[in-house]
Amino acid sequence: QVQLVESGGGLVQAGGSLRLSCAASGIIFSINAMGWYRQAPGKQRELVAAITRHGATNYADSVKGRFTISRDNAKNTVYLQMNSLRPEDTAVYYCHTSPLGATMDYWGQGTQVTVSS
Repeated sequence: QVQLVESGGGLVQAGGSLRLSCAASGIIFSINAMGWYRQAPGKQRELVAAITRHGATNYADSVKGRFTISRDNAKNTVYLQMNSLRPEDTAVYYCHTSPLGATMDYWGQGTQVTVSS
């Protein structure tokens, strides 16, 4: 059974930092791409950052230079370091994977990030 468990969200002032973690189980973590998405109230869920099995990364334009995605295959964990946070970064952040050979995507339960101005 695939499980993605996020942690690290919270309330922070603008300009501050947070680090999100996503612990994965039930998959061969090292061979799968992982991603972070977010959904703000009244908006569609959007891709924030993704990392391939080889460590290649891509980012939404709105977070480039401020957010960094990384992975620790020994811990089956993907991270999202968020710096210089802005009020518009406020959203529920979700961890995502579409495992190789699987017929469905998997999502974590989400973690709330709130940035106050």
